Amino acid sequence: MSLLTPPAHVDIVEVAPRDGFQSIGDPLPTAEKIRCIQALLDAGITRLEIGSFVSPRAVPQMADIGEIVAAFVDRPGVRLAALVPNLKGAELALASGIRELVFVVSVSETHNRSNVRQGVADSLAGLAAIVERLRTLDEPGGIRLRLDLGTSFDCPFDGRIAWPQVEAVLAPALETTRGIELEVALCDTTGRATPYQVAEHFSRLGERYRDGQLRWAFHGHDTYGMGVANALFALHHGATALDVSTAGLGGCPFAPGATGNTATEDLVYALHGGRVHTGIDLCRLLQAADRIAALPGGQTASHLRSVPREKLTKC
Repeated sequence: MSLLTPPAHVDIVEVAPRDGFQSIGDPLPTAEKIRCIQALLDAGITRLEIGSFVSPRAVPQMADIGEIVAAFVDRPGVRLAALVPNLKGAELALASGIRELVFVVSVSETHNRSNVRQGVADSLAGLAAIVERLRTLDEPGGIRLRLDLGTSFDCPFDGRIAWPQVEAVLAPALETTRGIELEVALCDTTGRATPYQVAEHFSRLGERYRDGQLRWAFHGHDTYGMGVANALFALHHGATALDVSTAGLGGCPFAPGATGNTATEDLVYALHGGRVHTGIDLCRLLQAADRIAALPGGQTASHLRSVPREKLTKC
């Protein structure tokens, strides 16, 4: 029996300011959002999905995204990403100074129509439009693009998703983005994936696509308590970036019953146990988690926050 060798480093991608904040119905004060984000940066977070450039009518919580980005866009050593649903959103994000765009398309046709009111083919056409815009920029190498494949493991309407279904959406997306450095995130939108399913998806797809410009990420929810285990299995089968949300803040309005993303502090504790470098100070992260958990209207789920702090070394 062989032992798993942990990687030396993994990118932790904090999504609370986007996936977490947008799950709260009533608008949060901009100043409080900024304080929460600053607390995350103080804890050592260096990759942050700071928000989304969407219609304020669709997601009122993101109406102040311009102010939020302006407060942090010039921070050295911090990678800020923003979700963009279409070319207009991409243009707004680029104009604000964002240099990392995140585009989402669901593997499930049913979920994609529920989530963005259009079919998968239409979403892929939207991705193509963004890519063509990026090709016209003077700094194409300075712009990062990420593709989030929602419902890569399970759909709240259609049930279990097999890896060939993921490939059916991924293949045309990769053709569209040919020549562009891309990170692809397989997203467990409902939190119903199991570690072995995660391992199969990453292994099968990784074997088929060995492009040196392609990076893999995992975006998980902890609905069934599998969040940390799924993330670790993804890490050991090809993922180099893991999405998490401090305090477990979040939940998908188009995936009924799904809880928040895997709590950052839970995953960081597991990684630090394997001496994997994250650059994150766990004690400061827990302070940030306390602040985020205190936000009114938020749905949080964190195992580590329930552990007495005196039980945690150096906290």
